[in-house]
Amino acid sequence: MDADNTTNQPQEQPNNPTHGVKLVDMLEFLVAKYGWEELETRTNIHIFGNNTTIKSSLNFLRRTPWAREKIEGMFYYDMRKMKG
Repeated sequence: MDADNTTNQPQEQPNNPTHGVKLVDMLEFLVAKYGWEELETRTNIHIFGNNTTIKSSLNFLRRTPWAREKIEGMFYYDMRKMKG
């Protein structure tokens, strides 16, 4: 065990704007803002247009890095727009 006890602490990620934000929170925000159909249109991720649920979408996003990156990017863009 490390003497400074840093092994259990989360690492700082200053270059990661979505660090500390859960994927479920990002997805729920985007669904509330755009709805499933618009989210499918904007991202071209077809799972969002097939009577999907948050749970099934999260499973897909966790297995599909390119799709997760699109959602994270869209969330980050919307957060920046809201801040100013």
